[in-house]
Amino acid sequence: MKRTFTVFLLLSVTGLLTPQKFAMPVSGASKADYNQETFWYYPWGSSITHKGVDIFAKEGTETLSSTYGVVIARGNISKGGNFVLILGPKWRLHYYAHLKSTSIELFNFVYPKSIIGQVGSTGNAKGKEPHVHYSILILIPYFWKIDFSPQGWKKMFYLNPIPFLNETQ
Repeated sequence: MKRTFTVFLLLSVTGLLTPQKFAMPVSGASKADYNQETFWYYPWGSSITHKGVDIFAKEGTETLSSTYGVVIARGNISKGGNFVLILGPKWRLHYYAHLKSTSIELFNFVYPKSIIGQVGSTGNAKGKEPHVHYSILILIPYFWKIDFSPQGWKKMFYLNPIPFLNETQ
C-alpha cells in the first residue's frame, strides 16, 4: 500500500512540475485567425457559454498538438464532432473539436506541432466556417476562478487558452 501511494504521489508531482512547451494548434494560424474575446463568451448556442477559442482556417489545414502529451480519447461526439483529447503537462486536458478527420491513435505520445487531424466543421459547427475549437480543461479545480457569470461555477475547470496562443506569436 505504501509503495502504491509513493508511485501515485511521484506521478502526481511529476505531472504538475513538467514544463509546458506551447505551440499554435492550427498550422499557419496567427492572432488574426481567432477572436481575443470569445473565451467564456455568452450566449453561445446550445453550449450556453463558449468555453474555449475557435481558430479559423481553410478546411483540411493540419491541426497540431499544442503541447506534449498522450492521446487519451478521440472519436466523434454530437457537439464536438470529430475530436481529440490529449493529457498534457500539469494534468491539463487539451481538447480539439470540429475536426474534418483525426490522424492520431489512442495512447500515442505527441509533441508540440505533432499532426493530430485536419480543420473541419463537424458536430454543431456543421455548415459553419471551418475551424478548430480548442479548450484547456484542468483536473485540479481552481476554485478561485468561480464567478457569477452564466455557468461561472464551471470556470474552475477551464483555463483561457488565448494567452497561451498569444505567446506563440
